[in-house]
Formats: sequence, structure tokens, C-alpha cells
Amino acid sequence: MLNRILKAIDQVLPAPAAHAHCDGPCGVYDPASARIAAEAVLSMTKKLLALELPAADDKAAYVKYHNTFARYTAIKEEQAHIAKTELLVLWTDYFKPVHLEANPDLHDIFWNATKECSYAKVELSLQHSENLMGHIEKIHNIFWSSKGREVTYYTAS
Repeated sequence: MLNRILKAIDQVLPAPAAHAHCDGPCGVYDPASARIAAEAVLSMTKKLLALELPAADDKAAYVKYHNTFARYTAIKEEQAHIAKTELLVLWTDYFKPVHLEANPDLHDIFWNATKECSYAKVELSLQHSENLMGHIEKIHNIFWSSKGREVTYYTAS
């Protein structure tokens, strides 16, 4: 009964269509969150590569080394996942066909950036971490250009 009444009301007084560029029309986007996470990936990668293996007979140092290695790796993995998530949200929710017309390589840049996030998780590679930062800088520039603003790219580290 209630369904029929609601359908009748909807036919007489249909709700206007709402359009939003994302799941929730907050309008708040910024590639800075991806940059911060990617910087953490780069930092942890550098720290991991700089770790010195202790002498095999120094059990306390060996345990400390493995604990530190595990912690740095966990942070690197988590931050690579965060960077990838932030990039995917920006790519799929903010950027529209008009942005692609102005930046024909937009999809390639995002695809490469998200692939670098995956590589940063799978490997311990300074090159992949630096590549990720380079892609994010390009995304930063395209993003702010799409808003008609010039925002200086900077890194915290």
C-alpha cells in the first residue's frame, strides 16, 4: 500500500535529478594526501636500504635489526596502499572527460602512478619510489591547473 502511494507521489512530483562528480559531492580533493603517503614510502625505502646487517653472533642486535626491518616494511606497505587509494579516488572521482581532453596522457600518468604503488609494495626499490614521486608531481600540476590555480609542488622531506 505504502509503495503504491509513494509511486503515485513520485509520478506527480518527481524528484529532480542530482548530479555529483563523486560518491559524495564534498568537492574536497587534493593530491597532497597521495604525496605525503608516497613520501613515507620513499623515506622507508631509503631507511630499509640503509640498514646494516649485524653480526650473526650478536643476537640482541640481530633481533633489533629484524624488528626495525619489519616495522619499516609495514609502514612502507601501508603508505603505498594509502597512496594508491588516494590516487584512485582522485582519478576516478575528480577527473572528468574535459580534463582528459586537456591532458591526453592523464590516464597513463595515473595508471603508471598506481602501478608504482604496487611495485613499491612488492619490491624494495628506490627507483620505483622515486618514479612514484615523479608521477605524483605531474598529477599535482595537472590537478591544480584544472582548478585554474598555480600551487607550488613541494615535498616535506
